[in-house]
Amino acid sequence: MDTDALQRETALPGALNAERRERFEDLLAANRPALARLAASYATSPADRDDLLQEIAMGLWLALPGFRAECSERTFLFRIAHNHCIDHITRRRPMASLQELELDPVDGGRSVEATLTQEQESARLTDAVRRLPLVQRQVVVLALEDLDYAQIGEVLGITENNVGVRLNRARTSLRKLMGDTP
Repeated sequence: MDTDALQRETALPGALNAERRERFEDLLAANRPALARLAASYATSPADRDDLLQEIAMGLWLALPGFRAECSERTFLFRIAHNHCIDHITRRRPMASLQELELDPVDGGRSVEATLTQEQESARLTDAVRRLPLVQRQVVVLALEDLDYAQIGEVLGITENNVGVRLNRARTSLRKLMGDTP
């Protein structure tokens, strides 16, 4: 985006800009962990994940005035995030190591063995999700964020029935990728 367009976007009257900023901050705060997980499923390093989150936030800021309440704000936000994630993978760099992901915070109250086992399982699942075909990865990531079939359909622009089919196929693929079925 050029600087002139950004200046026009931020040059709103005081009350309107404050209302928009508050709505923007509330949406981001309520969905930050989910957005971080979504970005981590498409970005391969913490730096790429942070860049992607920043792009998502900028996309939300710019799109927020056009929100027509035809869906929930959360679905609206995930549609923006999804589109930015797709843009990201079309221009992505080679994948970094899975150890850089750090998807879940470490729980200091657990044993080292339990933490290591959980981290290994998390890395194994992340690797399997990343190896899914894009159409399956999309529905899995959104379903893991507790979006229902209707919301996933709205985000991806597909029917609820198609969401169910893709999700069933993704589950089967995940089982195979993780070695749970022959």
